[in-house]
Amino acid sequence: MLTGNAAPSIHEALYKTVIVSWQNKCLRFIVLMKIVQTALLSYGLSGRAFHAPFISSHPGFQLVGAWERTSGRIQADYPEVIRFDSLSEVLSSAAELIIVNTPTYTHFNYAKQALEAGKNIIVEKAFVTNTQEAVELQALAAKNNLTISVFQNRRWDSDFLTVKQVVDSGVLGDLVEVQFSFDRYNPSLSPKKHKEDPSPGAGILKDLGPHIIDQALLLFGMPEKVFADIRITRDNSLVDDYFEILMYYTAHRVRLHAGYFIRESTPAYVLHGKNGSFLKVRSDNQEALALAGRKPGDPDWGKDNPDQFGLLHLQKQGQNFQERIESVQGSYMNYFDALHKALTLSKPVPVSDSDGIRVMRIIDAALLSNNENKVVAV
Repeated sequence: MLTGNAAPSIHEALYKTVIVSWQNKCLRFIVLMKIVQTALLSYGLSGRAFHAPFISSHPGFQLVGAWERTSGRIQADYPEVIRFDSLSEVLSSAAELIIVNTPTYTHFNYAKQALEAGKNIIVEKAFVTNTQEAVELQALAAKNNLTISVFQNRRWDSDFLTVKQVVDSGVLGDLVEVQFSFDRYNPSLSPKKHKEDPSPGAGILKDLGPHIIDQALLLFGMPEKVFADIRITRDNSLVDDYFEILMYYTAHRVRLHAGYFIRESTPAYVLHGKNGSFLKVRSDNQEALALAGRKPGDPDWGKDNPDQFGLLHLQKQGQNFQERIESVQGSYMNYFDALHKALTLSKPVPVSDSDGIRVMRIIDAALLSNNENKVVAV
């Protein structure tokens, strides 16, 4: 597969030549890497910060363009790409992978059309609006031998990766209670109509909730039961803007919380085990760097400052012991790298449709619990 000067035997447009350095020698190799043509269904915040920078930087993807309803901002940032005027134009393009990063209430319809057009898809969180829709998309993808990945990029945040490292190490002993929160101080209503108008996809539970629900499920699996309190706290709000979900496991409990009136934030990750505690603030810098025009691969990409390192507090031989744990470097590029391997080498999908279904099951159970004021078995 690796040769010195021989030309690739397959069409050049599908492959890229890379130069690698090994033991201080510059060697030129032709690497047979399938290029996945990729298009976005919008170019707002998620397109600018979470998708386009990574698609354009990864050697295995090529950004074809984006569907933009009113403006042509993507061509200002990426002059070589196409501004699509309609979904049908996107679906008839050369794109093999479609990123469904539109408002949640549109996800099911757009994802279904993309799958019916023979496209692999990434679907932003929340995956869809309910479990039934998620199961239907999974069946359609399987029938057409296509791949669905749910974009749970927060699995690759520096703060969560650090929490996962601590949990996996077992240093806390048997866990007793855990709390994940995604809090903000933002009493004003969003100018984005789809965020504030009542719809099956609106509200904080389906906006911020999928991030921390997915993280909890990744660490601890499905709970046995769920209890939820979902409220409206902002003046004139018509959609939920506060939730607390209690997930029941055999030996421990996990509390998930999000709200818009947290002026003085507490650590986003609080874990208490029989050997001690670990506290970590939310601190990942990847979104801010992308919006500032920085590119993945910059030296400080995904790195925490020392004052953001988590606090580990243990008791050893009857003595209290405190230590700052250096944060794991975050990288959303690892998601795209894993997805490329899934699409081209039949490796596991980094966040599968089954993962998305599990998150939707928790959301549906939380809504039922809140409506009926009872603990719901999952």
